[in-house]
Amino acid sequence: MLKSANLRFWLAGLLLITLTACGPENEAGPGATAGSGKTYNWKMVTTWPPGFPVLQEGAERFAENVRAMSNGRIDIKVYAGGELIPALQTFDAVSQGTVEMGHGSAYYWAGKVPEAQFFSTVPFGMTPRGMNAWLYHGGGLELWREVYEPFHVVPFPLGNTGVQMGGWFNKEINSVEDLDGLKMRIPGLGGKVFAKAGGTPVLLAGSEVYTSLDRNNIDATEWIGPFHDQRLGLYRAAKHYYYPGWHEPGTVLELTVNKRAWDSLPADLQAIITHAAESENMLMLSEMEQKNLMALKDLQARDDIEIQRFPDDVLARLQAMTEETLDEEAAADPEFKRIYEAYQAFRAKDDEWTAVSERSYLSIERD
Repeated sequence: MLKSANLRFWLAGLLLITLTACGPENEAGPGATAGSGKTYNWKMVTTWPPGFPVLQEGAERFAENVRAMSNGRIDIKVYAGGELIPALQTFDAVSQGTVEMGHGSAYYWAGKVPEAQFFSTVPFGMTPRGMNAWLYHGGGLELWREVYEPFHVVPFPLGNTGVQMGGWFNKEINSVEDLDGLKMRIPGLGGKVFAKAGGTPVLLAGSEVYTSLDRNNIDATEWIGPFHDQRLGLYRAAKHYYYPGWHEPGTVLELTVNKRAWDSLPADLQAIITHAAESENMLMLSEMEQKNLMALKDLQARDDIEIQRFPDDVLARLQAMTEETLDEEAAADPEFKRIYEAYQAFRAKDDEWTAVSERSYLSIERD
């Protein structure tokens, strides 16, 4: 009897310890250990329209993967632009802790954080291959986190549009002078270069692009690439489709996480988010490439549009204007200059490698 009583006492004590360990006072917080049973119910807002292929779908796929890998311990509800907050208030919502996560692209916050544009895309800058190399292994991500730290935001690369198209125009572009007075939907640094070329950059939400071009409220628009351009029906509103996308040679999309929310996670959930973002970064770019190459074939088969390359002298002049624009921005803003110099230092090395790798290979004549 004594041994049996002692055994029951020991089992009761073990149960008490187990229940105590699972109690609210042991819920995850800063420095919490892996395996905590707490469930995190988070919100993510995006800059994309509801159901937007690849981009909004990629954000939702990321959330699903995090939920699956964490066995439901972190549950992310994704809201498209305008469903919870206006699309272009995504960064502020994450910064202020209104929501825990956001998905967009850093050049949307250029008015608040000008140097953030280097972590999105730069006219005539690096393509996705170079950007990923810089961000993951060249110190770019560390700089990005330094830039966002005052805003209490932790960024991650999460997707890339690939090299974009140059845009849809309602007239032929034979010289830089043809851009003079042209109203074009074009964001970021590309918009500043376009203004230097004599055009008028306009920032519009995706839902307004087709109607504005069709009604001649704008004369031209860039959007993304053949897949999204075809889906939006831009070929019905303008007949001249130009390439390459000099203004966006590989636009990085970002996951943003509120710093306090990030710090509240145990290490294993932080690792899950980190690796799910890395996975989606690759998946989204791959999906964009596959869909664009298929859509381009469809557009090439149409006889009511002209797919044209910008003239070499136009591209050369825009490239010179890009250098002027970046130098002017750097002269006016020490933080912009710091990130610009780091970007350029890596880009110089990337250009050298690209010249003897991809560019050299692609120059081989094919049958």
